[in-house]
Amino acid sequence: MAGDGAGVTGKSDPIITRLANEDKKWFYQKPNLLYLYLMLFPTCMGIELTSGFDSQMINALQIVPYWKKYFNDPQGALKGIIAAAYSLGAILSLPFIPVINDKFGRRWSIFGGSVVMVIGAIVQGVSVHVGMYIVARMILGFGIPTCIVSGSSLIGELAYPKERPVMTSLFNVAYFVGQIIAAAICFGTNNIQSDWAWRIPSLLQICPSLLQITFVFFLPESPRWLITKDRGDEALAILEKYHGESDRGAEFVAAEFAQMQTTIKLELEAAKKSWMDLFKTAGMRRRVLITTMLGLFTQWSGNTLISYYLGDLLKMIGFTDTTYVQKINVSIACWSLVCGATVSLLVTKIRRRVMYLACTISLLLCYISWTVSMERAQTAAQAGTPNNSANIATLFFIYAYSPCYNMGYNALTYTYMVEVWPYAERSSGIAFFQLFGRLAGFFTTFVNPIGLNSVGWRYLISYCCWLAYEVVFVYFFFPETFGRTLEELAFLFEDKHLADAATAAVEKVLNEKNAETVSLGGEKGRAEVRENVA
Repeated sequence: MAGDGAGVTGKSDPIITRLANEDKKWFYQKPNLLYLYLMLFPTCMGIELTSGFDSQMINALQIVPYWKKYFNDPQGALKGIIAAAYSLGAILSLPFIPVINDKFGRRWSIFGGSVVMVIGAIVQGVSVHVGMYIVARMILGFGIPTCIVSGSSLIGELAYPKERPVMTSLFNVAYFVGQIIAAAICFGTNNIQSDWAWRIPSLLQICPSLLQITFVFFLPESPRWLITKDRGDEALAILEKYHGESDRGAEFVAAEFAQMQTTIKLELEAAKKSWMDLFKTAGMRRRVLITTMLGLFTQWSGNTLISYYLGDLLKMIGFTDTTYVQKINVSIACWSLVCGATVSLLVTKIRRRVMYLACTISLLLCYISWTVSMERAQTAAQAGTPNNSANIATLFFIYAYSPCYNMGYNALTYTYMVEVWPYAERSSGIAFFQLFGRLAGFFTTFVNPIGLNSVGWRYLISYCCWLAYEVVFVYFFFPETFGRTLEELAFLFEDKHLADAATAAVEKVLNEKNAETVSLGGEKGRAEVRENVA
């Protein structure tokens, strides 16, 4: 297939993947691994609670009468900058992320970003004018990217290979949990007859960050980061504790550790730990192109319209009652959680390219249908004869959008980024993804209200055109990464001999382990013979 060609040459023999798949124990039968996963949820998965909370809170607060009254019912560009300030703050922090990750490790990076977000949430909740509110949202945005980059990387680098794709896919699902919490809180505070109707939700955005601050040091550090700091003994101890609980645990951990050491050594020999590493080779430039486009796709696929301006969309088709709109808000968040969680459990069954193509094609079809129904609804409304069938159809396609989007851009985003980027450039690569995602998010959240006010349903046509481009790009450029460990994918676009070197290190360890087993078996047999003779 067109998207597979260049990637095949650099894939190593999936020895570790086969060993992991031969392990028939479930994660809940391994006490240490179960503890690890339970700690990953509040610390790493919990990071996306903040993003989900933020998008839904801003969406919901725009419906709250006291928020509109306090900030003089912002419209157009001002309304756009209030929503986009979160993305703007994130963009400003991105240059520092690889340096912080490399120097302090994954856990301290999560801790530092969470502290920044706590400060932002407090300032947001006590804001006295719109300028202060915008600055508070920028502070919140400044803290989130380092947590996302570190958290998504840490999940991929700590999880057992067999469960890693599901764990990294669940990272983004927490976004919808945050949405539900924010929607429920805003629904509950909607009828408070004071400024606390919006101040309470704004202050409560502190909660996800407090979870990370509380639990992050109950997690071990990334073994791969420890290896780069010449702390191999600590890395091996972590792998033995959390990955060594299978029947062939010692053999698996020894092979996995050898693969990590060899692969990271080969990576670091060619890396200078600078942003320019991302553009140095043809393989890296292809990763940058895929990452750039994926960042744009996750924000330019029409999702920000629903996430930030659902109230405006519903108003355009005749739904104006604030209580009813809040109920739709909550129901869409719950529906998105169901869709996201369901699709995340399928990532070990369905290939990446299949999921991305299904995602982009279904999004295109959904948006075309949505555009047609919105045109019918608005045309009828302007003529003074509301078309209830078109209104209901539009609402249906808003709900139908969620499973289409979740199929690829939610479930696979960080799974794919962790797989595409080798360890040495992973922080920079995911930060680069964040850069274009945030730039795209800033642009769309700023432009969406202007576009809807200016041209109404015609604004949706721009998304239809872009989604058609996404289908073409995914088909021709996205490589397949399904069914491999991170080290087996490290040289996906590089010369095959690099991947073979890592495979050779694994085979050497396995041969030594087999020789030890044979030797021990022989000694045991001879001992039994001597015992029988006696």
